Amino acid sequence: MISLAMATNPSPNLFQQVIDAHYAFGPNDTYPLHYLELVGVLIGVVSAWYGMKRRVWAWPVGIVANVLLFFVYVGAAFGADHRVPLFGQSGRQVFLFLTSVYGWWMWSRARRGKAAEAPAIVPRWATMRERLGAGGLWVVGTIAAHALFQWILDSNPNPYWHPAWWYSWCDAWIFIGSMVATYAMARGWNEFWLSWILVDLVGVPMGFATGYVPTAVMYIFYGLFVLYGFSQWVKATREEGPVSLELEPA
Repeated sequence: MISLAMATNPSPNLFQQVIDAHYAFGPNDTYPLHYLELVGVLIGVVSAWYGMKRRVWAWPVGIVANVLLFFVYVGAAFGADHRVPLFGQSGRQVFLFLTSVYGWWMWSRARRGKAAEAPAIVPRWATMRERLGAGGLWVVGTIAAHALFQWILDSNPNPYWHPAWWYSWCDAWIFIGSMVATYAMARGWNEFWLSWILVDLVGVPMGFATGYVPTAVMYIFYGLFVLYGFSQWVKATREEGPVSLELEPA
């Protein structure tokens, strides 16, 4: 059945209706499949496929997914549905948007002068310094983001959702990890695939626990896709070197 149930507003506006439009299935229609989330997730998968192929199109397609998923994850905060609003997931779409603009610029610059069918970049392994920097940022950023997200939740209690203690930690881990992974992709590091695996390990159970089923399923599929993409980038590193100078750190 198609349902447009609202969390707090008896007369939902068009914005709320679009976000909450879903198909409910399962026992007593307890599992809603939100259309906007599904579309955003599918576009994200297309972006990942372009990324594996090292095509510049990965970035503009990913930006479209970022915009759609921002409204999906923050929708509950506006009374658009009954699910927990994922501030970290919505906030990360803003930063992923900005990082994607950077990646789009980097890959477009590296793409200049190459044949039409050639990939935009030649991937490489990050240096030890780059790995330590990215790992340190991930840990420190997660701690800081958790404090911010928990403060937001504590300052805005809502009778429609009661997140568990682990909610803010998981949200913060995914928030910072996604930015680290996207930046690593922009730089052409093979480690970006491994970063997404670490994000997936938290994102899958959190997606199911908070009612974002398409997102959780995407993480499962993407986890398998990442393993294949990682093998392809490692193969390209071995066969297509040397590293493109445009992607070398300054």
